[in-house]
Amino acid sequence: MHRPSSPHRRLWRTRATAWLSTLALLCAGLLAAATGGTAQAVQAAPAAWAPKPAPMTTPWTNQVPVDNPLPEYPRPQLTRPDWTNLNGIWDFAVTGADAGQPAAFPDQIRVPFVAESALSGIQRKITQNDKLWYKRTFTVPSGWKGRRVQLNFGASDWRTTVWVNGQQAGAVHSGGFDSFRYDITPLLNGGTNTVVVSVYDPTETGSQAVGKQRIRDVAPHPGGGIFYTAASGIWQTVWLEPTAAAHISRLDMVPSLSDSTLKVTVRGSGTGTGTGTGSHTARVTVSSGGKPVATATGPVGSRFSVSIPNPRLWSPEDPFLYDVKADLLSGTATVDSAGSYTGMRSVSVGKVNGVQRTLLNGRFVFQTGTLDQGYWPDGIYTAPTDAALKYDLQAHKDLGFNMVRKHIKVEPQRWFYWADKLGLLVWQDMPSMDNTPSDSAARVQWEAEYDRIIDQHRSSPSVVMWVNQNEGWGQYDQARIADEVKAYDPSRLVNNMSGVNCCGSVDGGNGDVVDNHIYVGPGVTTPTAARAAVLGEFGGLGLRVPGHEWYPGGGFSYEDQPSATALNNRFVGLLDALREQPMPLGLSASVYTEITDVENEVNGLLTYDRQVVKVDAARVKAANLALINASRNPPPPVTLPVGQNKSLRVTTPGHTDKYLRHQDGQAFTAIVDANSGSLLKNDATWKIVPGLAGTGCYSFESRNYPGQYLRHRDFRVYKEAGDSAVFKADATFCAVQRSGGVRLSAWNFPGQYLRHIDSEVWLATPGGTHAWDNPVSFTPDTTWSVEAPWVA
Repeated sequence: MHRPSSPHRRLWRTRATAWLSTLALLCAGLLAAATGGTAQAVQAAPAAWAPKPAPMTTPWTNQVPVDNPLPEYPRPQLTRPDWTNLNGIWDFAVTGADAGQPAAFPDQIRVPFVAESALSGIQRKITQNDKLWYKRTFTVPSGWKGRRVQLNFGASDWRTTVWVNGQQAGAVHSGGFDSFRYDITPLLNGGTNTVVVSVYDPTETGSQAVGKQRIRDVAPHPGGGIFYTAASGIWQTVWLEPTAAAHISRLDMVPSLSDSTLKVTVRGSGTGTGTGTGSHTARVTVSSGGKPVATATGPVGSRFSVSIPNPRLWSPEDPFLYDVKADLLSGTATVDSAGSYTGMRSVSVGKVNGVQRTLLNGRFVFQTGTLDQGYWPDGIYTAPTDAALKYDLQAHKDLGFNMVRKHIKVEPQRWFYWADKLGLLVWQDMPSMDNTPSDSAARVQWEAEYDRIIDQHRSSPSVVMWVNQNEGWGQYDQARIADEVKAYDPSRLVNNMSGVNCCGSVDGGNGDVVDNHIYVGPGVTTPTAARAAVLGEFGGLGLRVPGHEWYPGGGFSYEDQPSATALNNRFVGLLDALREQPMPLGLSASVYTEITDVENEVNGLLTYDRQVVKVDAARVKAANLALINASRNPPPPVTLPVGQNKSLRVTTPGHTDKYLRHQDGQAFTAIVDANSGSLLKNDATWKIVPGLAGTGCYSFESRNYPGQYLRHRDFRVYKEAGDSAVFKADATFCAVQRSGGVRLSAWNFPGQYLRHIDSEVWLATPGGTHAWDNPVSFTPDTTWSVEAPWVA
């Protein structure tokens, strides 16, 4: 039997504990005196590092090594065989923002996971009043003797200062999304070296690029909207690498299909001048399957051409990559070598059948993708493993998408490697500032960081578009920036503003595309004489999955769905709508919001923890492939006899004797036959005229009420007159071929169709939640046969 301790027993234990502590201190003092040391209190060994519990666990949460997370070589387009990964457990401290290096580092953090994340082992809110401090030791491998040692950071958000053995390594780095490095050779001591890193990150309280980061509690909480937990400090791999004194610092590779060449610029460091000229030359060898196919030599720092015979083109269907080796030569001696890869492809805008289109390898192929925020419930900005990083891109392929828009975040270079290898077209956003900067220094910083991001990813074949700004966030000088980005990288498309129709944004009027955001959409985006039309965001269909919510009950979407079946029907309906109407009329690309749930956003095709795919993958893939194939092999347009009177007959079995007619200003279906009265026959006769809102579509004018047209209003369909832009849009319908007749899709609401139900005529949505969206007999109810008129 357990017996409660008496007060006397508790007092004895307290005294005994104190006596034992005193004895331990005394022994420590005697030992210190015997060894000539200073007496100090014995301190308990620090507790073993452990991650914090993640609010949601992904399939990879528990697969992250403690001492060697993300062990893969981090820079696939400039590889060398020798390197040392510094990821793992570092000593860690948080001080005031203005404090100097702390005397003690009481905590430990697993690099490269941010302090706000569970995988870091810290999991605490970081504010503009904090500065982060990291510390660890390392030794340089003996085999590196005689070479320069480079300390590389994949990314650290935001202002980073580095010391090695107490001396600052180079300049402070400002930027949260670009990689940077220091040559630390002069700072090394030949034995055990100590590196200390400080990072200051004010997130949205500063004026730098932040994307969707906001200072928030790290525990799940209600609200948050479309902004998420901040990611402060080191968030990509840190590593050491030996190089020759003169070495290759970057490879710029631009494929040129017009002359079957690869345009290469080998950039050097320590090669004589800032541009790498002098006595050094560069040799580039392109291989396939281990066999060289081409080689060329040229000056360091200047572009030269490598001829590729009969190049195999890179595309989402065939993401073929050539291996590349670059050698830095001093005379005939090779002083440095680096490995890489490339893909031969072109990206442009050009007219197809008189319409401006985005072109891949000279041909129009519709780009269908999703918005990808790149957030993780366990690692926040950092995927837990390389397999996890790949997973989201593979999910796009499994769902039939051929494109991904990386939304105001820039991923590690291995993400781009997987996009290159798997075959996904990438729209890369420049992370936005929270507010339009009023000071020139902030603008200079933002633009300089953008240039560095372009430089670091300019050789990736998957990247096809730079998206400068989004929905007016931090917007300024839109036209100038678009022109400068195009001049800096003319090999890719430039989007001056994604969402020019949204949220107070200002269209710079230039760039290669005009980009609208339409929720739920897909809506209408019209190309111009110089720019292709793209739908930069649409969708946002939501489904909460119990057991897989970041904050249970706190999720939101742009349109909640009651079930997985409803989500599938609605989403596939949107993809079908794109294929049937906006794409034929001029739309070149669409971006669905979004690939995964993110914190309290539940409009993902996957849950935030990547444990559940909400949609029928096979069905979605088939719809995406049908959309892509239709862009390559467009069916002939559906034409209706303009200027002629016609009647629209119901095709639903059992109701094929009914026709669309108006009565008391509303649209109905009614039985019409030879014995019907003249009024009914007139009411069931419509003159087909060119669309009031857009060519290529049609309007239906009443036979007995000239100037009055069939139009939808609040989903119900009427016969009315009007002259406003809204009226003309509501009174315009696009014909879509169906077996046994045509569908009539609303010009301003693609994918919503003229439908009869209970003799009334409505604008109905596949997968919609209204009574008139009932899925029973939806297809025949929305299919009409264009017949000879009841009244000529």
